[in-house]
Amino acid sequence: MENEFKIRCSAIGQIMTNGRSGDGLSQTAKSYCENWVKEKIYSKKKEFSNKYTEKGISVEDDAIEFLGDFRGKFYIKNETHFENEFITGTPDIVTENSIIDIKSSWDCFTFPLFEAEPEKSYWWQVHGYMLLTGKIRAEVVHVLMDTEDGDDDASYVLVPKKYRVKSFAIDMDESVDDKIRERVIKCREYISNLI
Repeated sequence: MENEFKIRCSAIGQIMTNGRSGDGLSQTAKSYCENWVKEKIYSKKKEFSNKYTEKGISVEDDAIEFLGDFRGKFYIKNETHFENEFITGTPDIVTENSIIDIKSSWDCFTFPLFEAEPEKSYWWQVHGYMLLTGKIRAEVVHVLMDTEDGDDDASYVLVPKKYRVKSFAIDMDESVDDKIRERVIKCREYISNLI
């Protein structure tokens, strides 16, 4: 079972946090592995959903179109799933030269207007996508979209587009591949000890 373990790009950040125990795995990483084992044993998928993720899913196509309009480009949502021996994932947009991962902010207060760096978990996520696709550049792009219910209090239609798109460009860090492989191997060892 442990050799089946591959990390989803969206979860790489969870296993890359360093543990205090000296075995290399944080409690977050161990919990992730334990849930993965439960999914396999019970043939159930642990679903995570809240209003923030639901909004992101519901407006994703519109956010991709909005980004394309803002940049004067035409983007197509990627439907191809990629995987290698250690990682699995489906990037939002794959261009000739890069991948783009779209993040739809809940509202203007969660939109990273003044941030200089992307969240670390997103940094790890797009590195996974770059490793899977062979691209050496990526972007994490936050887009501020209206909710589908049309709530006037949450509308950003009249806000200039430049205040509704925030992009973080990320170049491939060559050391990441080995770091992720090593951590996946540690997770497999932990899983082997669990079962």
